[in-house]
Amino acid sequence: MAYLGAPILWVTVLAPVALAVAGLLLRDNSGKTYRLLAYTGALLLLIPAVLVLYYSYTGTLAAGVIDPVAIDLSDYRIGRMMLVLDGLSSPVVLGISVVTALVSIYSIRYMTHRIREMEEHGEKAPGFNVYYALYAGFAASMLGMAYASNLILFFVFLELSLLTSFALIAYYGYGDRGRISLLYFIWTHIAGALFLAGVLYYGLNRGTFDVVVELGGSIGYISPSPSYQYLNLAVAAIILGLFVKMAVFGVHMWLPYAHAEAPTPVSALLSPNLIGIAGYALARFVYPLFPSIIEANKALLLSLAILTIVYGGLVAIRQVDFKRFLAYSSVSQMGYMLLGLATLTSMGIGGAMLHYLSHAIGKAILFMVAGVFITELGTRDITRMGGLARRYPIMAAATLLGFMHLVGIPPALGMWSEVLIVYGLFDGVTVASQAMLWGITLVLILAFMVTAAYSFIMMRKIFFGQPKIEASEYMDDFKATIVLVGALGVFFFVAIGTLSEPLRVASELLAGVIGG
Repeated sequence: MAYLGAPILWVTVLAPVALAVAGLLLRDNSGKTYRLLAYTGALLLLIPAVLVLYYSYTGTLAAGVIDPVAIDLSDYRIGRMMLVLDGLSSPVVLGISVVTALVSIYSIRYMTHRIREMEEHGEKAPGFNVYYALYAGFAASMLGMAYASNLILFFVFLELSLLTSFALIAYYGYGDRGRISLLYFIWTHIAGALFLAGVLYYGLNRGTFDVVVELGGSIGYISPSPSYQYLNLAVAAIILGLFVKMAVFGVHMWLPYAHAEAPTPVSALLSPNLIGIAGYALARFVYPLFPSIIEANKALLLSLAILTIVYGGLVAIRQVDFKRFLAYSSVSQMGYMLLGLATLTSMGIGGAMLHYLSHAIGKAILFMVAGVFITELGTRDITRMGGLARRYPIMAAATLLGFMHLVGIPPALGMWSEVLIVYGLFDGVTVASQAMLWGITLVLILAFMVTAAYSFIMMRKIFFGQPKIEASEYMDDFKATIVLVGALGVFFFVAIGTLSEPLRVASELLAGVIGG
């Protein structure tokens, strides 16, 4: 473990926000100013990814690093609010950093189109500087959640992400964006309230809200929570709140509306990045604090994961709106992340964290391609598409790569995450009979078949067959950023050795706390 010589982690959170505030003070809504904000912001947002790769390469990340600036509220029974970076959080930080940086550049062309479209319909649209201020705040809040070592600090960043994303949908969304943004706000605010209620009950009884601490020269966890009266109800509230955020089956209903009607750059952050953080929070906070409760509900978690994978995938196949299709596929993909976590093994947990990064890359590509169709074709109706591979060969290749991340086909990172998840499943489940072994195998095959089906059926509908719509040329802003996201996905597949070692150390530590 190493304390950083400077508050680098805090800088990576606050610098994009400071840039956004500067943009607001300029009161200049021109495209030229926004381009400057977007490119400068992208460089700032890429810094966390550079830190992860550097610390992974040097071997520092295995023990973890702690920002030297900490807000000590121990006298108020809150604990120390620190920012930390270790192997468990590194895939999450990578996914947030890379996607938010490149989507920031992608937004230049897209939001120019969206704001002009709103003005043509007589709607008052806040300018570029307001959009970027909200965007930067949203990106920074997600980074803060990934770094947080304290439950209250995590909740503060969680609420900031809700407020900024709500405003982005309300100001720039599609359809009945007022109603959709309110629906999104209510669902996710209830989730946050449930999470906070459980956290407050735990923390006030325990005397601290700290979870991640420095132990013997490396990052570790405080001892598991002792039993309190009503603790099971408090933990249930925390988990249910996170399940709503994660869009697990049964509490997923808000996601297709919000993610489909959000402006596409925001959808590219909501769907792969924000909802997956709830899964990360399960591993980071809930598992080490309440291992016995998690162990007792292992079978329920596994069943819910499989149900989420299959249900989300089957509903996705039926969609005719490309963005709603992507939203339901995100429900399905969160099932894979929950499946890895539910194994309670180091392999499964590591696979779940890698799946966060894989899904972030793959789904960002797919939402960005959807944005091309919206701006250049004027549609997201799949029934109006077909034969687009001839006009958009690069988009077709990028879309295929995006689906490969979801399905787990090399050279996509999803292959490694799904291999680890399956390995963790068989390692963590006690097989009592040959019939049970066959049953688990068949369920897994069904899950993978559903994922492959919705991916490649949609690929065929959109890019092959006879053209149904006039296709126009598109701007290089789109092409370059989408290709770069795809290239980084392949890079992470190749660089898995560097990324996996700190993740293995962190996952084994967490599994050891659980007893897996």
